[in-house]
Formats: sequence, structure tokens, C-alpha cells
Amino acid sequence: MIRFFTSSIGGLFSWLVTAAFFGALVIGAVFFMYSNNLPSHEQLAQYMPKTISRIYSGEGRLIDEFATERRLFVPIADMPEIVTGAFVSAEDQNFYHHKGYDARGMLSALIDAVKSRGENVRGASTITQQVMKNFLLSSDRSVERKIKELVLASRVEEALSKDRILELYLNEIYLGQNSYGVAAAAQTYFNKTLAELSVGEAAYLAALPKKPAALHPVRDYDTAVSRRNYVLRRMFEDERIDQATMEAEQAAPLKTVQRGDYAPFRDQLPPRDYFTDEIRRQLSRSFGEEEFFGGGLTIRATVDPAMQDEAGMALREALEDYDRNQGVWRGTGAMIEADKLSDEASWRGALAEVPVDKAPRDIPGWYPAVVLQLGEQGARIGIEGIEEDNDGHWVSAADVTWARKLQDDGKLGPKAKTPADLLARGEVVLVRALTDKEGAFQRWSLRQVPEVQGAFMAMDVNTGRVIAMQGGFSYQASVFNRTTQAMRQPGSSFKPFVYAAAMDSGFSPATIVVDAPIEIDTPQGLWRPKNASNKFYGPTPVRTGIEQSRNLMTIRIAQEIGMDTVAGYAERFGVYSPMKTFLANSLGAQETTMFRMVAAYAMFANGGERVEPTLVDRVQDRFGRTIYRHDQRSCLDCAEPNLPEGQGPRIQTNRERVMDAITAYQLTSMMEGVVKRGSGSRVDLPVPVAGKTGTTNDAKDVWFIGFTSNIVAGCYMGFDNPRSLGRGAYGGTLCVPVFNAFMKEAVKKFGGSEFRVPPGGHWVKINRYTGEHLPGDAVGEHVVAEYLKDGQDLVGLGMIIDGGFAMGANLPLFGQGESDETTSITTSTGQKKVIPKKADFGSMSSGGLY
Repeated sequence: MIRFFTSSIGGLFSWLVTAAFFGALVIGAVFFMYSNNLPSHEQLAQYMPKTISRIYSGEGRLIDEFATERRLFVPIADMPEIVTGAFVSAEDQNFYHHKGYDARGMLSALIDAVKSRGENVRGASTITQQVMKNFLLSSDRSVERKIKELVLASRVEEALSKDRILELYLNEIYLGQNSYGVAAAAQTYFNKTLAELSVGEAAYLAALPKKPAALHPVRDYDTAVSRRNYVLRRMFEDERIDQATMEAEQAAPLKTVQRGDYAPFRDQLPPRDYFTDEIRRQLSRSFGEEEFFGGGLTIRATVDPAMQDEAGMALREALEDYDRNQGVWRGTGAMIEADKLSDEASWRGALAEVPVDKAPRDIPGWYPAVVLQLGEQGARIGIEGIEEDNDGHWVSAADVTWARKLQDDGKLGPKAKTPADLLARGEVVLVRALTDKEGAFQRWSLRQVPEVQGAFMAMDVNTGRVIAMQGGFSYQASVFNRTTQAMRQPGSSFKPFVYAAAMDSGFSPATIVVDAPIEIDTPQGLWRPKNASNKFYGPTPVRTGIEQSRNLMTIRIAQEIGMDTVAGYAERFGVYSPMKTFLANSLGAQETTMFRMVAAYAMFANGGERVEPTLVDRVQDRFGRTIYRHDQRSCLDCAEPNLPEGQGPRIQTNRERVMDAITAYQLTSMMEGVVKRGSGSRVDLPVPVAGKTGTTNDAKDVWFIGFTSNIVAGCYMGFDNPRSLGRGAYGGTLCVPVFNAFMKEAVKKFGGSEFRVPPGGHWVKINRYTGEHLPGDAVGEHVVAEYLKDGQDLVGLGMIIDGGFAMGANLPLFGQGESDETTSITTSTGQKKVIPKKADFGSMSSGGLY
């Protein structure tokens, strides 16, 4: 019996050993089979996660950030122990002891699953396994993926340290709310750095990896608190915190950004605007979208935040003034259901959900509001972000009398007498507070985003650094950047490039050009271009031609020197690429962008050297290495500890010269005349200014581009779908006020001086009406000093240019001192003729009026 028992035991043992052997062999074969063709774990050693690219102002202030995965990479050495400990306790208690997988944990998870008959299935993946799944494998739940995960986990434990594995995990893991990694999550949920987190906050973050969507701090508050408290208990069991800390943190409420306990991190940043979005567009082209949105770039922008605010304010005020003068109420087009208006929480919630393209939140002083009640003399409104008071907030009848409602059929209703004539209950509107001179509140006033749009840009003429760019009324209402993306006719603001080509072709400011009618036979028909005033002035000096923006003189000059020459200059300055050589394009008929035009004008201001506009000073990669730097100039004396008295550092530049320095000064001088005596005479600044207006056919586009000795700025206004801006719309009436408002503040900050006169020329006095050479002691309103190139005085003076067109006869010529402002004239036959206030070019659209 004993022998039989012993024999049976021996046989059973043999069977068990054999079974174990073959079982191990099978498992080994399975693992061997799946270990082939696995991703290389070695790539983890070179892992560079997608991280946020951030844009800073020149003062180092964070102004915007871009990312597909919102992640801030933090080395493990910089992570607080309370954070790393919370995740280890919550996710992998034996992390520092196992070899990549936790057999005991896997067995425990299997037993729980069997006991619950599959209802309590929990993961047993270690942190190392999760790293393998996140980086090298898919997230599908399969035996095959689990086997591969175990194989890779074992391998990577031999190749990388525990701290490196934990670093990869904590920077890669998704924690909800588009937050990847613990640093981004700390900012998203608590608006804190990792070092600022409390124990309870670290525990909440450690609770999120399993199911972040199910632990939302608002929707699933109780579940989130319960899971946080579980992690705190695990931390106590692992002796990472004491019992008193655990109990205090478990009893504390879960305060988060989402519950309104902390201000969102995004609120610390200015609203995204045209400037940073244009940086995104340009750098995405230069570096690729993947690198820009995930490369962790540090970008130093050229923007001056104070000047950017001034640019936005100046342009918005001009656009709104124009819009209100039209007297048409369009509103936002958004409504809130009537059943939500009686409860404050309901209408506030509904108002917060109105999209920003309907009710933009980036206009300083403007608030979205909803009409709660309409009375006989007023409308009671609820305002986003403004507390209700006992009497409520009201829009009075006095605020609406400027407007007529645009009906559904496109017709205008009668002029409003009360808010009820314009508004409906539940309508979403925009309002701003009006104050008196002392700043005391007066009343709430209705506002609307104008239909007319525009752009403004300012840059340093020597470096090309763009200090301000406003691409429309509101970025949130329309992200289309009219500074860089809108192709518009520059009109007469293009004329300086024609005159620059002429100066380098032998003309001088005193050269006489015939101002008389022209007829040109084109494939589209007979073209009869005209001056804006419908007047003709006969032989006139070049200076007067540009000061008074004479179309006919410009065409004759372009014909004389050749449109190929004009096109060459326009392309050299970067205005066009390429420029078509139609004569009409000499008047600015071909479309270009504000960005190109402002950059081109900078080359007049800096003496004719090429300058490339830039929104970015420097770009650094995630390691701090500079990968782009705009300013390539070198400072010859900056390393010197002491400089001779009165001598500043010398800056050396090897920039290309695009035009002769004297030509650049001559154009600058003539454009000073535009500001002093011509269409830009509304410019009012305490420093010398030069510039040129531009108004296209039927005033569809109006421009002004002007510059001081160091800053160039340009304004454009027009409808996105081009149509006339109406009577009285000129670059001088609509855009010059924008330029004035901005440059008054810019001059305070950047100063200004007389324009530098280059060597190689001499001064000659002429009669600016006739071009007559005057003696050096001549004085009077008709006298102007011209700076001519040495040897040029006999070349330009006395020349009369007609461009090959006849002068004509019986012209309504004008005497010395008369200007384009005259509205009635006496012809050569003695008749009185009244000139229309709005003239055109005849049968073809041909660009600039003024």
C-alpha cells in the first residue's frame, strides 16, 4: 500500500513536472513568437514629447501658447516628491522593486476577476507597462498586446533607470481637459506649478490616469473626491504622508479652476489676437506645423503690448465711428430662449455659451448682454460678468435714436425712438458703459461689430520689427487678418514707387510733367483716366504731382520711363511679385497687402536699404538653442567698456541697397509735402512726418501710410466684399485719424527727428507751382528747397515730360496758389463750371484717386 501510494505520488509529481515543463515551454514559445518584430525600446532614450510652444513679448511676458497636446515637460529631478509619490502609490506601489511587471498584482487582479465573475476587472499594468503601451504599442485590450507589453517592459527596465521611466510616464500621460503630463494638468485644474500643489491636489491628479473623463471635478464631484481620498489613503499606507495630513486633506473640499475656485491660467494671458495668430501662420510655414505645435519652441515676439493696444483702439474707434454714421442696426443675430430669461442662473449660463464670433469678448470695455425686458422708454438687460443691482441695468431711448433696424428683406425700418424699435426680448447684444469726463458712470450703450473692416500695422524702419498689427475690428469676430491676408488695391499710395523709378531714371522733383487729358485704346475699350478733381493743371513740377496725387501726371511718367521699369521697382521693394505692366497699375490698380506696403515704405524712411518685416526676434528650441534670429547686424563697439564722450555704439549692416540714398530722401521730402500741403494734411504730430494717402475707384479702399524717422505705420479701411464707402470717404478722412491717434503715442515712446540728408547732393530753391529755378535768398509760400544729386540741376530742370501723349488745348488750367479743393472754376471761355465732388477714371477701374 505504501509502495502504491509512493508510486502514485511519484507519478503525479512526474506529470506535474512534465506539465510545468511543457507549460513553460509553451509560454516561452509564445513570448518568443511575440517578441519578434517588436518596436525598439531604444527610441525611448531619445524620446522628445510634444510640448507647448510659447510666445513672449520683448519684456518676457507670456502672451500666447500653441499646442496640439498641452504638455509642459518637467525633468524628474524638478518634480516634487509629493507628486511622484502620489502617482507611484496610486498606480504602481511596487514600482521601485519589480522588473517591469508585477506578478503578485497580476495574480491579485485575476483572483478578483474570478471572484466577481468578470464584474470587477481591473488592470494590473505597472507604470513601466503603461509607458510601453503609451509610447510603443496600441491601446487595444488583447492578450497579444499584453504579452508584447510584458516583453517590452522587461527589456526597458534593463535599458533605462526607474527615474527615467517615471519621467517618461509623468510627462506623457493624459489627464483630461487636453492636458498631457502632470505639469500641464496642475496648471489646467489648479492654475499652479507642481511645486505649489497641495497633497490633496497631487492626489487628485494621481487619481486621473485610469478614467479622467469620469472624474470631472464638476460633473462627477463626489466620485472625484472619493477617488482622491483613496489615493490619499494609499499614500498614508506607503508612509508618504502621516495620518493627520491624510485626514485633513480627505476632509478638505476639492477646489479647482473648473469649479470657479481658481482663475483659469488662460485668463492670465491676453486674448489671442491677430499678432500671435500671424506668428503661428508664419512659423508653421517655416518650421512645419508639427514642430510649431509640438516642438516646445520659445518665441520672442517683436510686439510692443502698449502699442498693440493703441493700434487696436485707434482702428476700432475709426471703424465704429464710420459704422455708426451709417445709422444701421444689425445686432449680433444671437437669441436666448424666453424660458431662460426669468432665472438669472439660466440666462447667464445661456449667455456664456454664445460663441465669440457672435459676441466677441476681446473688445476692451464691451460686454455681451441679453435683453430681459422691453419697456416704453428702455430695455432692461442682463450683462455677462456684471452683477445685477436692485434697479437692473437699462438701455435708454436716448441711446438708440442714431439707428434704423435692418429688416429681413434688406430694407431699413424707420428711425428708432425707443429700444423696442430695434430689439427683441431674448436678443443678445453688445454694450459698453458710457462715462462723463470725471469717469463717473452715465448709462449703458448699445454697440455692434462694424460691417466695414480695416487693418493697421506699425514697424521699426531700421530693423523691420513689427511693433503692432491689428488685422480687423475683433479677432474673435473674424480671424481673417486683413494686414497680411487681404489683397486690396493700394490706389495712390502706390504712386511713390512710380516716382522713385522716375527719380532714378533722371527725373528730379523739379522736372515738369504735363497734367492734361489722356485717351488710351485698350482691348477693354477706350480708357480716359482723370484726376480726382476732374481738373487738369498743365505743366506741373513732379513735387506737386505727388503732393496733390495727380493721376494723369503719374500715368505720363510711367509711360515715359516704361512700365517695365516701374514693375522692376515695385518688385524690388516687395510690393508685388510679379507686377503686371498695365498702365493702370501705375495708379495702384493691382492688389497687394498692407504688410507689403508698410515694409516697402520703410525703405524710403531708412534711406533706401532693404528691410525685411518680422514679427519674431528670436526662436529657441526646447533645449534653449537659438534656431532663428532676425537681426543680423553686428555692433562694433558693444564689447567696449568705455566709449569716447558723445559717441554711441556703431552698428554695422550689410543690407542690400534697393534705391539710391538721395532718391530715398527726395521721395521722403516730397511725401513730407503730402502731409504739409496735400491729401495728408490732417496729420498732426510734433515731429517731421512723411506719407501718402490712397483712395481707389468709388472709394472701395482707403489708405494712409506714413512714417517718422524711425517708425512707419499704415492704415487700410474697406468692406471685405468691396463696395463704395460713400461720399467723403478718402484716405485722408478715414485713415489719417487712425495714424494720428497711434503715432501720437508712438512718438512719445520712440521719439522722432528730422529725416537724415545723405551726402552727395546740394540744395536748390524752386517755385513749386512752375518749377522755376529761384535764387538762394528767395522766400515765400511758393518757394521750396529741393535736394538734388550733384550734377542733376541741369538734367531735371527745364525738362517737360508728356509721356508721348499730346497736351491738348483749351484746358481749364489754374493759376499759382490754387488747389484741388476748389469746387467751381472759370474756363478759358469765361464760363463757370462746377466740378463733381466724386470723380472717377472713366470707363475702367484704375486704382488710385488720392
